[in-house]
Amino acid sequence: MSNLPSVDTSRSAAPKVGFVSLGCAKALTDSELILTQLSAEGYQTVKTFAGADLVIVNTCGFIDDAVKESLDTIGEALAENGKVIVTGCLGAKAGEGGDNLVRQMHPSVLAVTGPQATQEVMDAVHAHLPKPHDPFVDLVPNAFGSAGIKLTPRHYAYIKISEGCNHRCTFCIIPSMRGDLVSRPIGDVLKEAQALFEGGVKELLVISQDTSAYGVDVKYRTGFWSGKPIKTRLFELTQALGEMAQAYGAWVRLHYVYPYPSVDDILPLMASGHILPYLDVPFQHSHPDVLKRMKRPASGEKNMERILRWREACPEIVIRSTFIAGFPGETEAEFEHLLDFVREAQIDRAGCFSYSSVKGATANELAGMLPEEVREARRARFMSVAEAVSAAKLPRRVGATMQILVDSAPGLGKKGGLGRSYADAPEIDGVVKLLPPEKISKTLRVGEFTKARIVAAQGHDLVAQPF
Repeated sequence: MSNLPSVDTSRSAAPKVGFVSLGCAKALTDSELILTQLSAEGYQTVKTFAGADLVIVNTCGFIDDAVKESLDTIGEALAENGKVIVTGCLGAKAGEGGDNLVRQMHPSVLAVTGPQATQEVMDAVHAHLPKPHDPFVDLVPNAFGSAGIKLTPRHYAYIKISEGCNHRCTFCIIPSMRGDLVSRPIGDVLKEAQALFEGGVKELLVISQDTSAYGVDVKYRTGFWSGKPIKTRLFELTQALGEMAQAYGAWVRLHYVYPYPSVDDILPLMASGHILPYLDVPFQHSHPDVLKRMKRPASGEKNMERILRWREACPEIVIRSTFIAGFPGETEAEFEHLLDFVREAQIDRAGCFSYSSVKGATANELAGMLPEEVREARRARFMSVAEAVSAAKLPRRVGATMQILVDSAPGLGKKGGLGRSYADAPEIDGVVKLLPPEKISKTLRVGEFTKARIVAAQGHDLVAQPF
């Protein structure tokens, strides 16, 4: 199960709800909304299936491994508890004959909803476990006021700026589960961000399915924040978040940024320190023919030019990306093109998936499906190249002084700890291993920044001396 906060409502008879959150950060924010509402209504969340009055499983249905994990978790919850409500992307997926997949595999579940379904989940909870009371949301324990409960450590949080996606990439079924792009009102996003910063968050991670497209669906209409007009557009949002973060001494990090030309406008904000010089860009491939078969947006064949412009505008920028190896029809020459791209683009952090046939994805109908062993071999070759690029770049940091956000510091860091630099997003990138401070009086505290001198590189990680 996820590392969930156990919310004590101070009523021993409070109904208990077990909760497990699977999948990506976007699913995590859905879980946070549900948990906030549960707590607001007086339910107690617990970390075990057996001790709960019922269980909610927030599922992922993107790739086959995720589907299996979700179905296995539902089965485990049913075996240990018997009363299970299912939500999330898998809940919107059809099985054989067009019937709901979850219902087919686990017909005894109490209810099934798709993603972004807080009210539907709560309706199901109310039907099987009546709510005890209804206090105001800002009285919820362990919450960030109007921002609600968060499942991340208290010093960083994800903020979702939109739902869904307008693209129809052939390998992806997200639009069929989460729908087309729906941007949140910019005033609501900024209100949540301020509540998080006021609550002590030191790193705000901006997420969506397509962060660059924020506001496209509403034609960048003007919203309001603090009585002032502001466009519903990524540049204006990023600028406002950066200014807000500076007032709290915090970071803003951008994820899932498609490489549209408009992203160029954000680079000066990175160069000036308004937001972190870090871009998480899902390139997926480099060869024009593969990108066309993938139906990727944003003129992918020009990505190298964009990267060079970004590095020129902001030399400190760190680029992380994900790629797919072994896409249907991928030739050896096209794959070699991808390896050359990673080397030339000097991608700082890269992940790679071997192509997986996802039911409902149009890529499954393309000619040239490669054997699984070929796909896996190419993924391994890709990672070998990507890791070599990353490992060659990290030693250049040795001798530099960097600001480190402390994630772990047992005993106030007297024996060292773990942290991250601006180049490291939580859970997906490397870490900075902090040595014991040179000064006896120096302490390290989780959620606070420390200055440190980089003394060594170890694989994907750095070693630093706090001072």
